[in-house]
Parts: sequence; structure tokens; C-alpha cells
Amino acid sequence: MNAGKLRHRATIQQLVNIDDGAGGSIETWQDIVTVWAAIEPLRGNERYTAQQVQSTLSRKVTIRYREGIKSQMRLTYKGRIFDIVSAIDIKELHQWLELLCSEVVQ
Repeated sequence: MNAGKLRHRATIQQLVNIDDGAGGSIETWQDIVTVWAAIEPLRGNERYTAQQVQSTLSRKVTIRYREGIKSQMRLTYKGRIFDIVSAIDIKELHQWLELLCSEVVQ
């Protein structure tokens, strides 16, 4: 991977529980780290759900290797949200992470 292709500034987020002060908790997304990334489309498809057309777009996002990135996290870029489906350490060299993501567009 050529580092020059990392031209998108994206933020990785994690779902956390925060005390609401009334004995309960609220789930919210918390920023973990902002990284340079290469975001590339893989494929798109459309589904008819509840008489609505919903498009799901698959993306491959490549970033420099970071420990702790998991499929329970998500990535945001310019107001768009990408759910991380899997995180792959390319060639197990701890240099690059390939994140396979899905973006739901309504």
C-alpha cells in the first residue's frame, strides 16, 4: 500500500455506556482515534424493505496498523457512518489494517 493513497481523514468510534446520573446508563458512540485512510467502494445492492428502497454499500478501508480495532466499532467520514464488519491485518505484518465496512444509505 502506498501511503499517498491515505487521503481520507476518518474517525474510529466505539460504543460505550455512560452513567445518566439517575442510576441508569446511556449508550453512545465515543471517538477513539482519527486516522488517515483509503476508502474504496466494493459493491452496492438494493433491497426492498417495508416498501422502501434501502441501499447497502460495501467499502474497503485501509489504514495504518492499530491494535484494538474490532468489528464492534464504526468509522465516520464527512458525516457518513461505516460499520466495521471485519478488521484484517494484511499479511500479519502489523503495517496495514484492511477494514471491510458496510454503509447503509436511506
